[in-house]
Amino acid sequence: MPAFYEFFAGGGMARAGLGAGWTCLFANDIDPKKGSSYVANWGNEELHIRSVVTVETKDLPLGGDLAWASFPCQDLSLAGAGAGLEGERSGTFWPFWRLMDALDAESRAPRIIVLENVPGALSSHEGKDFAAIGAALAKSKYRFGAVVIDAVHFVPQSRSRLFIVAIKDGHPIPSRLAASEPDAQWHPAHLVGAYEKLSRKSKAAWLWWKLPPAPRRLNTFSELIEDEPEGVTWHTAAETQRLLSMMSSINREKVEKAKRLGRRIVGGIYRRTRVDEKGERVQRAEVRFDDISGCLRTPVGGSSRQTLIIVEGKKVRSRLLSPREAARLMGLPDTYILPKNYNEAYHLAGDGVVVPVVRFLASSLLEPLLSAAGAEDKEAA
Repeated sequence: MPAFYEFFAGGGMARAGLGAGWTCLFANDIDPKKGSSYVANWGNEELHIRSVVTVETKDLPLGGDLAWASFPCQDLSLAGAGAGLEGERSGTFWPFWRLMDALDAESRAPRIIVLENVPGALSSHEGKDFAAIGAALAKSKYRFGAVVIDAVHFVPQSRSRLFIVAIKDGHPIPSRLAASEPDAQWHPAHLVGAYEKLSRKSKAAWLWWKLPPAPRRLNTFSELIEDEPEGVTWHTAAETQRLLSMMSSINREKVEKAKRLGRRIVGGIYRRTRVDEKGERVQRAEVRFDDISGCLRTPVGGSSRQTLIIVEGKKVRSRLLSPREAARLMGLPDTYILPKNYNEAYHLAGDGVVVPVVRFLASSLLEPLLSAAGAEDKEAA
């Protein structure tokens, strides 16, 4: 059974995606609130609540095949301040990487490392941050590649994320897992552009990972929405009307069109600051009725929480997305224990990795890579 270390673990969504076929040896997060959720769902035996800066190799049990690191994205996202890998939060990549190098010095570097972040990591500082990550991987003798996966293929949520997958040099890579050129589904133009900016040494270590076609999603946004949710209340008629008044004519027409359909239609609304026809910055409510949720975000730093609008003929209701609905959009089962506080639950979901995306990556790439490496080890023995 393969074993892993889970860094920046949050509520353990990477662990949920890897599944029961994997053994967690160590988990780390700095946030005690997220840690409480981790413990509620997974127990506290492997969890260490402290900064990754303080973690040492002696804290990590022997036998880690995989190190998973969903390091903070705030300084790399388009909504961030542009600090990149030098930022206070996203910069925690470097102490994590020093720990990986320290494991390597002890001849127990993980066979595979997965780094998960927002696609903005590709363009941060004009590609220099992504190039810095690539240089670190190549210097430590890892071959690596990256894929961009939109969770919309697995859950009804638009959530595109970057996954950098690195394997220690010398381990076998089956030909079916690597291609000679990019695949547009998993290697979009902005990823190819970031690759072009890598150093010669990093390009020599690069792999175009080959994944199967995306599966057909089995559920819709409206199917995950409850009529009697827990943790939220329906808006008053006045509150719903105020939300409608914040819409542009284009968005208001979307609501009118939904009314004319005469059946239950679920939409998602985000509040955004836009420049109006007078050149003034105003807050707008923007709605989508394509049965797909907008990307969940953490309710900090000015990001808004997602609001639902339910249209049934002439009847229009609205409310915040409930914690359980947010968890479902992340692919978490209803048995997953959520924080009782709304903001904590929403933050946990908005800051996580989508569970079935991890499972797809594990079954399509990580597990076959480890199986090939294990077979080689047996032959060598």
